[in-house]
Amino acid sequence: MSKQTLSFSRTDSAKFFRTLNKRVNDYFKENNIKRTGNWKLWVKTLIMFSIFLAPYFLIMTLEIPGWAQLLLTIVMGIGMAGVGMNVMHDGNHGSFSNKEWVNRLMGSSIYILAGNVYNWKVQHNVLHHTYTNIHGHDEDLEAGRVLRFSKHAEWHKHHKFQHYYSVLLYGLLTINWAITTDWKQMTRYMKRKLSYGKMPNPVANWSKLVISKVIYVSLWIVLPMIVLDIAWWKILLGFFIMHYVAGLILSVVFQLAHVMDDAEMPLPEKDGTMKNTWAIHQLKTTINFGANNKIVNWYTGGLNHQVEHHIFPHISHIHYGKISKIVRETANEFNLPYKEYETTRKAIAAHFRFLKEMGMKPAALPA
Repeated sequence: MSKQTLSFSRTDSAKFFRTLNKRVNDYFKENNIKRTGNWKLWVKTLIMFSIFLAPYFLIMTLEIPGWAQLLLTIVMGIGMAGVGMNVMHDGNHGSFSNKEWVNRLMGSSIYILAGNVYNWKVQHNVLHHTYTNIHGHDEDLEAGRVLRFSKHAEWHKHHKFQHYYSVLLYGLLTINWAITTDWKQMTRYMKRKLSYGKMPNPVANWSKLVISKVIYVSLWIVLPMIVLDIAWWKILLGFFIMHYVAGLILSVVFQLAHVMDDAEMPLPEKDGTMKNTWAIHQLKTTINFGANNKIVNWYTGGLNHQVEHHIFPHISHIHYGKISKIVRETANEFNLPYKEYETTRKAIAAHFRFLKEMGMKPAALPA
């Protein structure tokens, strides 16, 4: 069954986005800087890849005690999430560089994170960024029967415990990419003829998925089993720990931006129209957190500045701290919400409170 076609309102009598867009464009023009990444992003890229891959080479080339290998797999997970948030994310949004081949190269780093460029661009760039927090359209709100992220989702008895067990499942995000998610997504997206840009050739697309998975498993599982004098189950355990750390970090960061009580989850009218324009919809469905924390800003690749990212996804996260003042002031000027949590800790607490709320049995509807 095909999804309902949605359309956003084109009525913005106050001309919010036109004003905001002009002010942001003026900022870049007046300061003579590009909207894409700069040397700071290249330095960060080098650091993130080093955190991710250096431990792998150390384990593969040196005789290291088991406890140290365990610690290095945790470091790899931290680096893996860092590459995803800082390098892959900007690359696949086309904001890493003004050179398309550089964006493609950096976006392709998702293959060493166990993902797939086509699937990620459809789920994230098309479905999530276009239909943010709209039940049945934004797949980031879908977690099967296991978790309930929206009041519009079906409730099951086990959901009343989800604020306890959800954090255990969050760590499975990237390992699911490696095992099941990519196959299911490509089947679904190709059937619906979804794409970000030109629709890929089916044979080429499936071939790329198969080949990339074979190479991935060979590098991260088969090769260590051949090279290292370690029990096979220890290698699989290290692989799982790396993924679990990365998956937990990525899941929590993304959930804090949208799966919150303050983030609206509007439904379309029967004819598929949304109440607000796309830009105003982003303001109402997206939340910032810890924006003044330099460490959080640096490590999360600006994903704590989700308001700025959702309105200007083609601007590199390197600039979000500067343009956030423009976005906040313009939103306030037009009497529109600019939602943010002062600290990451407060945002995490709010997220799990929301999960507890969504886990409660909904009140019976009147007859």
